[in-house]
Amino acid sequence: MGSMWWGEEAAKGAKIAVWWDMKECPIPEGYDAGRIRPSLEAAFKERGYSGPVSSITAYGDQTQTPVHILHGLLSTGVSVAHTSSESTNYILYRDIVEWRGQNPPPATMMIISNQVVGDLSWDLARLQQRSQYNLFLAYSKAPCVLSVLSTSSRWLWEKLLGDNNNNNNNNNRIETRSVQYKLSAMILCCKSCNFDCQSPEKFRKHLSSYKHARQESVYPTYKEVNRVTETWGRNYAAAPEYATAKILVWWNMFDCPIPEGYDARRVRPSLEEAFKKLGYSGPVSITAYGDLNHTPEHLLRGLSSTGVSLAHTILDVTYKRMYSDLLDGQKSNPTPTNIMVISDTDTHQAFSTPLVRLVQKQKHNLFLAYSSRPYKMFVLLPSAEWLWHSLLEVSEKRKHVLQKCSSESESDRGGESSAMLYCKVCCGGQGPDYKSLDNLRTHLSSEEHAHEVKKSQNIKHIRKAFRTGFLLLLDNHLRRRRARKSQSCRRRGSRRRAQKSPTVW
Repeated sequence: MGSMWWGEEAAKGAKIAVWWDMKECPIPEGYDAGRIRPSLEAAFKERGYSGPVSSITAYGDQTQTPVHILHGLLSTGVSVAHTSSESTNYILYRDIVEWRGQNPPPATMMIISNQVVGDLSWDLARLQQRSQYNLFLAYSKAPCVLSVLSTSSRWLWEKLLGDNNNNNNNNNRIETRSVQYKLSAMILCCKSCNFDCQSPEKFRKHLSSYKHARQESVYPTYKEVNRVTETWGRNYAAAPEYATAKILVWWNMFDCPIPEGYDARRVRPSLEEAFKKLGYSGPVSITAYGDLNHTPEHLLRGLSSTGVSLAHTILDVTYKRMYSDLLDGQKSNPTPTNIMVISDTDTHQAFSTPLVRLVQKQKHNLFLAYSSRPYKMFVLLPSAEWLWHSLLEVSEKRKHVLQKCSSESESDRGGESSAMLYCKVCCGGQGPDYKSLDNLRTHLSSEEHAHEVKKSQNIKHIRKAFRTGFLLLLDNHLRRRRARKSQSCRRRGSRRRAQKSPTVW
């Protein structure tokens, strides 16, 4: 079960809609189809969700579904949709997108399919970042990879259905409720022909008709899910709820360094100018992560003089420290909040995947900046994104004004930094604010710091040795196994040839 998200309490009393892939998660043999809805409702109530189950739609090739199963599903308010096996994902997801457009949150979506972690996850995760619905998943087998989707609950399909024998004790209650379900507008629908009815016999007759066969032969088979967010634009104007909200900027200087010859005092004003163009006017907090030992002094003083906090890290722990600080920052700042990440996050799944899940759970607006255009679209869905070098570009007139203001502000401070200065290598990344660059430099040149750096590097080498050592052992094992198999095949071949060769007396 996932952790609490910002809208979960409101969703507990809101409507629930269910989309079910019957091929991926079939009804177990001998299971009473009339138990499907009650089993789902019982699972929802066990999790504290009391909202009405407004719709359950089962998708699949219904020519293979027995009539008594159709009767059982329809009698308890489960709609059934006929789709060809190849088009099920496409049609199921199309219906989900259509439902989202007609039913704003709070609401709960449940998807019963093994394909959610695969074909559906990329686009659905992006949709969830824009409009957060409570999400349940069920599957017949647990996925072997971590999904980018953030969910409140997950179930294995057969465990969700429970024991059919135990459930038979509730037959009287089911029969009573089935009368109510029959009166509702539950349908049997053929997605190929746009045909619907409420009689399983009539439905099966349609599926076996020549008209249906002809329609399916000419009806296009959509095998790939339509990714609706791929056509969405970029750099939207600020929504009212985010326009004056705080902007937290997390900047990886390893990936996006300050260009040579660029005045570091212009970084903050350039970012603020880009935000204002889109209608954002909230206070801006910037934290820059990098190897401060190898960053020129004038750049550090230029950044800190404009209120940019500096965090010393080494490359191996940068993303870990950034994400940890990002979590702390979003906890201490109430939603809605604007978050900007300046980094090539697409190359670091250990950072980007948790960030995707976080944005789905919390009401955050996301900005991205990167050093080069990614070769494929992010699963992260930002409201605005920039190339780093273009973000720093300002007009010549603006440049002179910024330099003048920055110089004046620095002289007013007597050259001292107004930003926080950290070492994220020592003390598990929770070290103190060193107040001044001189104090931070003193710490970075100390034996204590050198010891922490060495310890971090040793941990990295141990992890790498474990990974590569394991792979080496596995490779050697497979080599020996293939060699034994090859020798065995050669011996068997020799024996067969010896048996076939004529015996000379």
